[in-house]
Amino acid sequence: MATAQATLTPTADQTPAVVSVPAKELSGAQWVARFPTSASVDDLTPDFRTKVNNFIAAITTAGGSVRISATYRPKERAYLMHYSAAISNGTIAPASVPAMDGVNIEWVHDTPAESISAATSMKTAYAIVFPPALVSRHSDKTAIDMTITGMSGKSIVDAAGTAVSITNLSDLNPVGATYGVNKLVSDPPHWSADGH
Repeated sequence: MATAQATLTPTADQTPAVVSVPAKELSGAQWVARFPTSASVDDLTPDFRTKVNNFIAAITTAGGSVRISATYRPKERAYLMHYSAAISNGTIAPASVPAMDGVNIEWVHDTPAESISAATSMKTAYAIVFPPALVSRHSDKTAIDMTITGMSGKSIVDAAGTAVSITNLSDLNPVGATYGVNKLVSDPPHWSADGH
């Protein structure tokens, strides 16, 4: 095997190289405004967007209303939500949270109580009810959180063209499935491409 040789020329400048590393910012509610979640159907994948628009059109045609609270959630926001809830709930120690590129957060405060308090303030500010997944259908652009009202006593047409009477809000679940918009029953506003 051949080896290459190189001659290094010394330089008179012996000044050490300086690299600027930004200081990490402590966790807390101020992080909640960063990496915002979209509430636009346009930010969903093209296929799921079409299915959602068709389902929403059927709801509004039937006389119901839809309020969208979340569609696409950036992975950075999912990270912040997931770990603030996990620290707050005591399922992970602040020092054990892995770092994430692009999120220069410091989870460890001066005391364990301060670390937990800051994470809890984030969890509260995010209005977390259901423990958020680190990787979710929202970050895949295949989920929507929407509140549907005004459907009780109405009739809606499913994707096959069949009229379905709505007595309870849960009667919409099989209707949504015909459009390819599936309900996650354990999370009241959450619908997705596969029900997760």
